[in-house]
Amino acid sequence: QVQLVESGGGLVQAGGSLRLSCAGAGSIFRIAVMGWYRQAPGKQRELVATITNSGTTNYADSVKGRFTISRDNAENTGYLQMDSLKPEDTAVYYCKLDIGIGASRRYWGPGTQVTVSS
Repeated sequence: QVQLVESGGGLVQAGGSLRLSCAGAGSIFRIAVMGWYRQAPGKQRELVATITNSGTTNYADSVKGRFTISRDNAENTGYLQMDSLKPEDTAVYYCKLDIGIGASRRYWGPGTQVTVSS
């Protein structure tokens, strides 16, 4: 049973940093494509960044140069390092794992709140 859990969210001032973690998948994490998404109040959920099991990364334009996605396959844990945070980064951040061709299995975490004050 896969139960993803995000951690590391909180309240930070603009310009500050936070590091989010995603765990709970066990060994299947190593074959999964991991993604971080976010949803602000009144807005649709949007892609923040993805990383394949071999380490290829992709970022939304709004976070390029400020956020870094990474993974530790030995620890079955993924990360999102967020630097130079802005008030518009305020949202609930979700971890997602896609496994198999066409993401035949997909798992979401419950989310963690990130609030950036101006």
